Amino acid sequence: MNESVKRSVRTWAAVALAAFLLWSAFVVVAETEMVILTRFGRPTRVLREAGLYPKWPFESALRFDRRVSIYDPRPSEFLTRDKKNLVVDSAVCWRIDDPLLFLETVGDQVGAELRLHDIVWAALAAALGQVALEDLVAVDPDRVQVAAVVGGVREKAAAAAAERLGIEVVDVQLKRVNFPEQNKQSVFARMRAERDRIAKEYRAQGREMAIGIQAEADKQREVILAEAYEKAETLRGQGDAEAARIYGEAYARDPRFYRFVRTLESYRKILDQDTTLILSSDSELLRLLEQGQP
Repeated sequence: MNESVKRSVRTWAAVALAAFLLWSAFVVVAETEMVILTRFGRPTRVLREAGLYPKWPFESALRFDRRVSIYDPRPSEFLTRDKKNLVVDSAVCWRIDDPLLFLETVGDQVGAELRLHDIVWAALAAALGQVALEDLVAVDPDRVQVAAVVGGVREKAAAAAAERLGIEVVDVQLKRVNFPEQNKQSVFARMRAERDRIAKEYRAQGREMAIGIQAEADKQREVILAEAYEKAETLRGQGDAEAARIYGEAYARDPRFYRFVRTLESYRKILDQDTTLILSSDSELLRLLEQGQP
């Protein structure tokens, strides 16, 4: 190898070494992360803001995601104040707030979620143990206290996670509240029995209202019939009085003709082709039949 080639190799080696030293003398922090600089495993600085920072070549950079992460644990079973078992499916939104404490206590995301699980589970168990089942699942919206329970769990979990782990708990939510599989049938049976009881109460109230309406209708019918009968009797009495007056006036004008007309009306009412009369010899009716009106 000639001297020029050796000089070229040494030049390129020097450039590469200089580039490596230059690259190792700076660290780039992205918007989505925080960086802890360590020197032989011991933290020296925390870089929270995005940018380009100088460092010693022998310092290492540990990067942590500063974005919100979602921890979705498996559903867990809890006991309410009235001794009812519930299977609760929850979700936790969290992010790193103190990277140094986070590094010392949990180290990575897996360890953080394991510790968060314990904290949130303990807070949920304490909160659900102070409320009854009807405070979580009810028809009346004013009775439901899910928001208050979740708020208390979020507050306790946030305080514990910030103090122990350097983690900020952004939110805790209940995705689903269910009964254990072995209890579902008995719970559904009780729910059906309760609905049947309510339905029977409604039917009884309906029958009571129907009886009351029927009684009121019968009362009104009797009142209307009585008023109609009274009015009919009054009109009938007025008609009879008017007829008697007319009859009286007619009789007063010509008694003999009136008696004759009334006798003819009697004939019309009592005589037909099948009528047989047995009359005495001095009967007025017989005299009219034989001799007519004198």
